Amino acid sequence: MKVAIFFGSKSDTDIMKGAAKALKEFGIEYKAFILSAHRVPEKLIETLKYIEENGYEVIIAGAGLAAHLPGVIASHSVLPVIGVPINAALDGADSLYSIVQMPKSIPVATVGINNSYNAGILAVEILGVKYKNIQEKILEFRKDMKKKFIEENEDVSL
Repeated sequence: MKVAIFFGSKSDTDIMKGAAKALKEFGIEYKAFILSAHRVPEKLIETLKYIEENGYEVIIAGAGLAAHLPGVIASHSVLPVIGVPINAALDGADSLYSIVQMPKSIPVATVGINNSYNAGILAVEILGVKYKNIQEKILEFRKDMKKKFIEENEDVSL
């Protein structure tokens, strides 16, 4: 089980590290690619063929400004694509709208602006449908999350 992480610019690296962090927490193999849908479209298509031929099952794609990368990827692949809008202009609202408003029949799941960690968690949940051991890890993760939240918020004093 493998996840591909795409983003269009080296400047997006810090934002997209959240996806890698989430995948590492669950022991999911991943590989990151910096490719632009506009600057190197041929290389993007070539790389999509590579990931499909090499057992990748989910794609995470971060993009800012026009934010075409997730949609272009979805138009060339039948693997599930999770879009991460990156705040590059207009507080990221332009990226969010570009990713979430895909045309009918070419969906891109979309997480919050700059929230690549949630994209990683969503990728893990998608994999959990097929891999029961991953689903069990997700259930344990949620159980631990709830326990920590309760412990951290038991003693509230104002």
